[in-house]
Amino acid sequence: MNWHHRLILPVLLLVPCGPAAAVPPPIGDVMAGEFALQQGDLPAAARSYLLAARISTDPGIAGRATRIALLGDEPGLAGRALARWRALAPDAPAMRASAIRLALRQGEHESAMDDAAALLALPGSAGFPLLLVSLGEATGDDAVIARSVLRELFTQSRLPPELAAWLRAAGLAKRLGDPVFSDRIVEAGLVAFPGDPRARLLQAARKREAGDLAGARAALVALRDSGDIDPDLRRSAAGEMALAGELRMAAELLAKGPQDDASLGQRASWLLGTQDRAAMQALYAEIKRDSNTPSSARRLLLGHVAEALSLWGEAGRWYAGVSAGEGRDLAMLRSARIQALQGRLDDALETLHELQADTSADGERVRDAYLLEAELLDGGGRGDDALAAIERGVAIFEDDPVLLYARAMAHERADRVDAALADLRRIIDDNPRDAHALNAYGYTLAERRRDYATALPFVKRAHALEPESAPILDSLGWIELRLGRQESALGFLRKAWSLRKDAEIAAHLGEALWLAGLEDEAREVWREGQGIDPLNRALLNALENFTP
Repeated sequence: MNWHHRLILPVLLLVPCGPAAAVPPPIGDVMAGEFALQQGDLPAAARSYLLAARISTDPGIAGRATRIALLGDEPGLAGRALARWRALAPDAPAMRASAIRLALRQGEHESAMDDAAALLALPGSAGFPLLLVSLGEATGDDAVIARSVLRELFTQSRLPPELAAWLRAAGLAKRLGDPVFSDRIVEAGLVAFPGDPRARLLQAARKREAGDLAGARAALVALRDSGDIDPDLRRSAAGEMALAGELRMAAELLAKGPQDDASLGQRASWLLGTQDRAAMQALYAEIKRDSNTPSSARRLLLGHVAEALSLWGEAGRWYAGVSAGEGRDLAMLRSARIQALQGRLDDALETLHELQADTSADGERVRDAYLLEAELLDGGGRGDDALAAIERGVAIFEDDPVLLYARAMAHERADRVDAALADLRRIIDDNPRDAHALNAYGYTLAERRRDYATALPFVKRAHALEPESAPILDSLGWIELRLGRQESALGFLRKAWSLRKDAEIAAHLGEALWLAGLEDEAREVWREGQGIDPLNRALLNALENFTP
């Protein structure tokens, strides 16, 4: 490599031009500094630039020397370079920001305060972002001084008089390891700026987090009706409304203003949760109206919405227009499912085989094509063909846990329990924190081997990993019931039922209720389970054993 040509360009860029540059930087020292930088020798680079800064009247050279010395953890060199920089540009905001970093490094609280106050005194809060960056880079012992500086600035009422700035300061306090002070800034900001829409949105979020959904909804409705939600805040406000359970209100708020694929897709997702077909139809018409020449992403979105409206033909046509790429892979998967729903299983399988043979397709989508093929075949009563599809997938994606799990479930349904347990154990051995495999392994041992004592630790491990999982709670409750622990079993099963209405959970909860003498409640739960899946094996067994 020709080092002369590589180094000369940055050198020339650093030479100041014009009449203000009375003394240019010495080329030799600058070149030595740049060469040391390229070699990763920061102390040597800082020394060379400091030599250049002592001769040059260009503050940029002194600034570069300071920053390199700080980066190289050379506070002595940084101090000398900073003194030169301050002499050449005493009011430069960048100089003050570097001075704060050095003061934090040296534990000099007062020096850091002086330059921080000077930054905050700049017109229009121009220095505030620099202050946040300077303090935010602190770690270890430096962070202790940074926290004290931020606390004193807040106590002296030096923060910019706007809630957005206070919230950024609160975020900085949390990053610096001071969550108590962070909360204090937020609380003070809510009091100081009660009319700021951000404050009202934050108050609604806090009500929701405290479990006061009614209060959160009321605050959000008041904010919406005030007309104070600007475009930058609209998405956040809509998201908070959705979290408070107001999906339709969230979609309506997000509909205001310009739309893009992200906002349209989010509105569709929320409206789908409301099961409001009329609103979905209106959204579908809106998207079509604004899509004269739809992109692949827009076609994919239109396909999703049409599919949600059970407009199979239209959905298929939208998916067919998606061009090559990841979107095309997903479109083919969705097309295959639609073809199956229309009773065109052979066409669906052909589509999936085409995707499986596409060497340019995304690997995860190809894997999903094998899974979907197995699902469709199994739903058509072709269990052996379904297993063969999974086997073809496993031959390509040998250790994929999703395919192994699917194969385990196929083996379990076909009463090949040893094979099912072997696949699940293979997943667990590879990833001991796979909660779903742990749960399935434990439940299979309990249901098919009646080995409750061995099964329980696996399910408990799964529960520790995902304590709010309804299937895991169901397994835990059912095994506890089999071990004679009726009270704890009933607690787990009631919680599982509250989280998910599922026929298998209904079977187990009904049995626990029946054994606890709550027969009327057991009958009601079983009736609900029959409405969900009347052919569920566990539910049929419960109804046969207890003849309610």
